[in-house]
Amino acid sequence: MNIEETLELLRSLVRVLVVDDFELWHTFVHMRLEDEPNLHVIGVSTDGLDAVRKAQELRPDLILLDISLPKLNGLEAARQIRKVALNRRYFS
Repeated sequence: MNIEETLELLRSLVRVLVVDDFELWHTFVHMRLEDEPNLHVIGVSTDGLDAVRKAQELRPDLILLDISLPKLNGLEAARQIRKVALNRRYFS
């Protein structure tokens, strides 16, 4: 694979953050997503506060976010992620 093919592959990957406090479920989701050639799980989180931190740090393309989470529920985590993302020009 040459450099151009490698760059094209990297651009086509969807970087995913999986957020769920039920370990068996997020492990299953992670394994299933890794079977997809254009998806790459870049992180897993088990609570809302950590999800916000990881979203800021990792800047995923897609976040699979549970609504019922410890420390900060998924809806509030989504609000905070969106606020930070818009402030940092996360979305284009």
